[in-house]
Amino acid sequence: MKLVASRRIAVAVAAGLAFASLSATAGTAATPKPTLPKLKTASVVRVGFFANVTHGTALIAQEKKFFEKYLKGTKIEYTAFNAGPAVIEAMKGGSIDVSFIGPNPAVAGYVSTRGSLLKIVAGSTTGGAQFITKQSIQTVADLRGKTFATPQLGNTQDVALRAYLKSKGYAVSILGGGDVNIAPTANASTLDLFKAGTIDGAWVPEPWASRLVLEANGRVFLDEKSLWPGGKFVTTNLIAKSDFLKKYPGTVRAIIQGAQEAGNWASANKQAAKDAVQAQLLKWSGKKLSDEAINRAWGNLKFTLDPVAKQLAQSVDEAVDAGTLTNVGSRGIAGIYDLRLLNQILKFQKRKTFSASGLGLA
Repeated sequence: MKLVASRRIAVAVAAGLAFASLSATAGTAATPKPTLPKLKTASVVRVGFFANVTHGTALIAQEKKFFEKYLKGTKIEYTAFNAGPAVIEAMKGGSIDVSFIGPNPAVAGYVSTRGSLLKIVAGSTTGGAQFITKQSIQTVADLRGKTFATPQLGNTQDVALRAYLKSKGYAVSILGGGDVNIAPTANASTLDLFKAGTIDGAWVPEPWASRLVLEANGRVFLDEKSLWPGGKFVTTNLIAKSDFLKKYPGTVRAIIQGAQEAGNWASANKQAAKDAVQAQLLKWSGKKLSDEAINRAWGNLKFTLDPVAKQLAQSVDEAVDAGTLTNVGSRGIAGIYDLRLLNQILKFQKRKTFSASGLGLA
């Protein structure tokens, strides 16, 4: 009897322990994994970008399907552009919802519509723009009477060159001519014109700066980073059309997440990231860069979600001084940033958030 009782007690204890273990396991399984709040998404999103290394996160995200990972079923339609002003016109025309773009065209789009067209929702790339000249141009005095190209009137590099020349006492005109002539030209044509000696140099983003140096014996007259505090300046931001952002914040957040993963992946997989960019350049432009060109360009860039908001006011004032942006000063861009989705992601990841520097929501 004592033996039977002991066995019954042992069985009961074992059963109790097993039940407790199952209960604990069930309780753990039932605990929901933290997620970002659900937001409304669109069935289709139209994304703009440039087939340039400076838009590396956009190219990598396409190649590695990082956008699709977060959009989950939303159809993506891509459009490649050559320069920012064309993106703004497309957004005004209703054919683009989200785009990677330089800061000055974004500002122009914002102020020309009295703040109604777009918001800057994240950064993408810093660095990667240089003033390349002929070897014979060695000093500031040598710039007088010369002709230099920029990607497009009013784009980020165009404003940078005009501001620089004005700071050196040269008169330039948006109509051409002056002490120094600025000729807005498509990047691919700029390389050919420089090789032919038709122009004396160009202020261009990567990879064109590297190509002018490596393929056409150009000289780095100035690296734009030397003009900015800490060498940090915005080359590419991510913008969203205001009404699209308001209606489909979940889609915009997914694009930011895809860009973030692309940047992180590029940092951890340097050569594979270059290969991904090369594949996309081949797809959109029909040719890859030489190994020398992409290696040189890569070293001049940093992929980051930081919009570097504190420096935007300076860019605006320079555009006003250059005559490419009228009737507005740095105060006229109050409200251009909406970094709330970006910072929502960063807070969820327990990472440092970014400031709008008084120029919008964060």
